[in-house]
Amino acid sequence: MIRQCPHCAASNRIPASRLSDSGRCGACKQALPALAEPVDVSAQAFDDIIASARVPVLVDFWAPWCGPCKMAAPELAKAAQALSGQAVVLKVNTEQEQTLAARYGVRSIPYFAVFRDGQLRADQAGLIGAAQLQQLALSVN
Repeated sequence: MIRQCPHCAASNRIPASRLSDSGRCGACKQALPALAEPVDVSAQAFDDIIASARVPVLVDFWAPWCGPCKMAAPELAKAAQALSGQAVVLKVNTEQEQTLAARYGVRSIPYFAVFRDGQLRADQAGLIGAAQLQQLALSVN
């Protein structure tokens, strides 16, 4: 995965297993904080992150036409900020990644799933707030 340095905007390649870690920018050597925002992913990136993450992975299955999904987006962003270093937060567009949604039986959205050690450990359908998302993500530790 490529992450931009907040100081110099340089691109830094981060292995999927290290998304929850802080590090240093390869260009300016400033601190590169742990991921603190939801990341839109493809099926391939999803599989890579789920398989190699060392922390829980909270996934939001959503669609652009879904009103409750739009309402969930700021709550998910708050949760991602609060979970920085403790969990990775992903977003899967079910319109673009239909096979991925089908693989996990997503029938209603928003649908939140938590993975740990490559396995689905918890899930929740429907709109929930940032505090509940944090609790859901950390419930599998």
